[in-house]
Amino acid sequence: MNAPFDTTLPRERQQLILERLGRDGKVVAADLALEFRVSEDSIRRDLRDLAAQGLCRRVYGGALLMQHVAPLGERHAERAELKRSLARVAAGLVGEGQILFVDAGSTNTALAKALPDHRDLTVVTNAPDVAMAVLGRPGFEVILLGGRVDPRIGGAIGSRTVRQAQDIRADLCFPGVCAIDPERGLWTFDEEETVFKQAIIEASGETVAIATPDKLVASATHHTVPVTGIAHLVVAGDTDPALVSRYRAAGVAVHI
Repeated sequence: MNAPFDTTLPRERQQLILERLGRDGKVVAADLALEFRVSEDSIRRDLRDLAAQGLCRRVYGGALLMQHVAPLGERHAERAELKRSLARVAAGLVGEGQILFVDAGSTNTALAKALPDHRDLTVVTNAPDVAMAVLGRPGFEVILLGGRVDPRIGGAIGSRTVRQAQDIRADLCFPGVCAIDPERGLWTFDEEETVFKQAIIEASGETVAIATPDKLVASATHHTVPVTGIAHLVVAGDTDPALVSRYRAAGVAVHI
């Protein structure tokens, strides 16, 4: 069997790899080696070079697109109108008298603002922003989980927060979405945040994921819950119909 041979210069190949990362959020070294007709060692060197430049994160067998997580204040301003639209659709899934876990995140803050008054709702959250969005409004009880507040995440995480969450049973859970895909489900960047999301999902009857378009192509490092653990997915109207079909085929109710 002939050894694979290089058809592009390393710099050109690395640029093509970056384009794949931007499109798919992740690359597999073996697949790239076949595509470019080079050895996997060459691809691994490319990925090491890109990782050293802060352009990707190396993982076993390939690499993930390096995601820049902006401070929460900046995220509130990003795609604000789209987040409000998604939040209104998600709020329509909430029934009267329900107990809700609402995780930290700018989209979930928009959800809290969209929840209707006079519906006898209990909002359990680790996020001061979410709590303030419903505090004092008619028909809301607020339970703010304590613990160390991570300023980047905008909510409390850690063992104390998880223990408090495990003592509550909720009807619906709205975890913050870092990345989601129709094969594996929900992904998160931070290990402690992952454990918290898993705790509130486990303690809830159903899980609702609200995903802005960037979260549908992003990749994160910590698997959080399989796609079978997500009952509802709320996405923008211009989402690829083929992608919507894949979620529905996995048993997820997709709301446009």
